[in-house]
Amino acid sequence: MDVRLVLWDIDQTLIDLRGAGRDWYSQVLAEVVGVTMTRMPPLFGRTERAITSEVLRAHGIEPTEELVQKVWAALVDVSAQAVPTLPSRGLALPGAAAALAGLDGRAVQSLVTGNLREVAWHKLSAFDLHRQLDFEIGGYGSLSAYRPDLVAHAVEQASARHSPFAADAVVVIGDTPHDIDAALAHGARAIAVATGKFDGDALRDAGAHITFEDLSDTPAVLDAILN
Repeated sequence: MDVRLVLWDIDQTLIDLRGAGRDWYSQVLAEVVGVTMTRMPPLFGRTERAITSEVLRAHGIEPTEELVQKVWAALVDVSAQAVPTLPSRGLALPGAAAALAGLDGRAVQSLVTGNLREVAWHKLSAFDLHRQLDFEIGGYGSLSAYRPDLVAHAVEQASARHSPFAADAVVVIGDTPHDIDAALAHGARAIAVATGKFDGDALRDAGAHITFEDLSDTPAVLDAILN
């Protein structure tokens, strides 16, 4: 059997931080540009590059690359400071730890997430969900506003580090139609979990090959990924 490359989403797939991202943006917008946040675009399945640009424009601010980088640096700092409090604010979703551990040594695991790489580390390490993941080969939200680009980058990086991964050896796991679209754009297997805003019917309609209510049935989840 070919080794699988498993690319996980984070928010509402592995963890639920219950609105922390919005709070972080509110704090950063005040600190970096001196503006009170009055509008926040939908976060579900979108990348940091898309979200940051839209947040700034919504407040009448041109998202120059210099300013975007300043916002991101502040987000990294805020998320780092929040690490000790994240377990009391949010939770690891059912089955997340078991699924990651069950794939250890049986697949290459990394991330395709809208988060910045450093923020991804802060979020997952707070729940001890980082140990089986190779953060070096992930696709992160700083790369592009177009989520399929993140999958392409992760596959390229993983193939360079290991050996080439054919499209049917790549599995993308997430909770939104954006995750599914990104998988399908590369011929990868799309596994969806209905632990976020979208229910199972919406995820199936979006084209998910397999949909779970959550990750709690570890044998079924591992079978869907590995077989």
